[in-house]
Amino acid sequence: MNKNSSNTMALAPNTSNKRETVCIFGTGDFGRALGHKMIQSGYPVVYGSRSTQTSSLIPKDAEVLSHAEAAQKAAIIIIAIQRQHYNFLTPLAEVLHGKVLVDISNNLKINQYPDSNAEYLAQLVPGAKVVKAFNTVSAWALQSGTLDASRQVFVCGNDIEAKQMVMDIVRALGLTPLDQGSLLAAQEIENYPLQLFPMWKFPILLSLGLTAFFFFYCLIRDVIYPYVYENKDFSFFIAISIPNRICPVLALILLALVYLPGVLAAIIQLYRGTKYRRFPDWLDKWMLCRKQLGLVALAFASLHVLYTLVIPIRSFVRWRISSQTISQAQNNETEPLNTTNAWLSDSYLALGILGFFLFVLLGITSLPSVSNNVNWREFRFVQSKLGYLTLVLCTAHTLVYGGKWFLSPSSYRWYLPNAYMLSLIVPCIVLVVKFVLIFPCLDKPLTRIRQGWERNPQYSKQSNYIINKSAV
Repeated sequence: MNKNSSNTMALAPNTSNKRETVCIFGTGDFGRALGHKMIQSGYPVVYGSRSTQTSSLIPKDAEVLSHAEAAQKAAIIIIAIQRQHYNFLTPLAEVLHGKVLVDISNNLKINQYPDSNAEYLAQLVPGAKVVKAFNTVSAWALQSGTLDASRQVFVCGNDIEAKQMVMDIVRALGLTPLDQGSLLAAQEIENYPLQLFPMWKFPILLSLGLTAFFFFYCLIRDVIYPYVYENKDFSFFIAISIPNRICPVLALILLALVYLPGVLAAIIQLYRGTKYRRFPDWLDKWMLCRKQLGLVALAFASLHVLYTLVIPIRSFVRWRISSQTISQAQNNETEPLNTTNAWLSDSYLALGILGFFLFVLLGITSLPSVSNNVNWREFRFVQSKLGYLTLVLCTAHTLVYGGKWFLSPSSYRWYLPNAYMLSLIVPCIVLVVKFVLIFPCLDKPLTRIRQGWERNPQYSKQSNYIINKSAV
């Protein structure tokens, strides 16, 4: 008897784990996708709609009722409609009193309205507990299940318990909730999906500007100058030769620009004698986009490798080699091997290979999937120590390539140096200053400053006094 009763108990459903009903106002793409995902996660879903007729697009396990009827069945109501249609909620204020309203809307423009959609919703229904969430997840991601790119869900609201209820739903859907504080953060959360690569803007614009500059610079030196003075048409250089000059130049300059703000920050801290003062805004923004600068530099370095690999199959190169061979045969001359040039050539290639290998390693470790699996010391070792080694190797690669032509008058066409000479300016400045900063007389005080020591503590006391006084 006991055995049978225990089997019956085991087969009985566990009603204690039953999830509460969730109401969704709106049967659009996102409302349907979110409802389908919630049903898969075990939530009973009821839709509030103007039309109570069922449709094949609505998840089959969901119920469709009027807005008032649906609101009465759930404590959490997801508002899956646009801001301009919120007015229908005003007559429902009594029904919605005490309910948790989850605003998931986005705008078409950044700061489109003076206040956020969530704050506007809270004004329309003052008795409800408004929470902002789910606006950073797309309907397509919910439907397809490919949530890797949008797994984080920003959540904000004034009521702690309401936020916690929404965050529990977020976790149940397999997403990661991030508490952003009160409803004052809603406008920033609404602006987030509208930003188009915010951290990439400066690196891309800088890269485009440098690309245009060096393209016309190389065009003048390598195409226009020979045409004017030697009557030679090298316009085909535009396809391979000039890009293969621009790509390594930009890769080296951008790599140096990754480490230049760190050097400038160290100089500023040494000058001020404290780490408790903000850097200038331009330096702050520069330091925040160093990862993007490095990835753009890696892209240019990769293009340089590809352009270099196709050099032997170029028609111009094959013609030049055959012409030299025929000329030696006609003159019955054999050019002996120059071991110095052979050493320079092999060293130049070896430095380039090693530099590119470390360049790729830096790019791999900057990926979130990799950087999240290493501790801070390991990440700092790769990005700082190996990063500077990469810069040294790439700079040496360029120096060995054209060092012998620095003092050659023929290298200066129209008094313009070769592009690779210009590319050495920033890296050499960074490496020289960094070399000076590792001297013990500078490194020790810099380390102490970064550990909290101040040369003039009285300044920080005055700053704290001013801040406290202004707060009062």
